[in-house]
Amino acid sequence: MEAPTQFHVFTDDNFHYMDESERRHSGGFDTYEAALEKARYIVEICLEEAMKPGITAGEMMEQYVMFGDDPWIMPTPEGVERFSARDYARQRCAEICG
Repeated sequence: MEAPTQFHVFTDDNFHYMDESERRHSGGFDTYEAALEKARYIVEICLEEAMKPGITAGEMMEQYVMFGDDPWIMPTPEGVERFSARDYARQRCAEICG
C-alpha cells in the first residue's frame, strides 16, 4: 500500500487576491524539500514571464505582486520557517536584475 502524501502545494493567484475560488492544488509530495522545490519553481516561472529588457528588480517585483502566482506549502514542518513566495520572489528579483 502506498504511503499518503505528506506535503501539499497550493497556489493562489495574486491577480485574484483573497479569492479562494481561484486557488488550485499544485501537487502532493512525500518530502517538504520536494514541495519547496515545486513552490520555488512556480515563482520562477512567474518571474520569467515578467522578464523584459531593462526591467528593474522593483518593477519585476511589482509585476509579480500584481499578477504572479503565490504558492504555499501545507503543512510546514515543526522547526522550519514557513515558505513565503513573496520573500522568495523579492530575493530572486534582486538576483536576476542585479
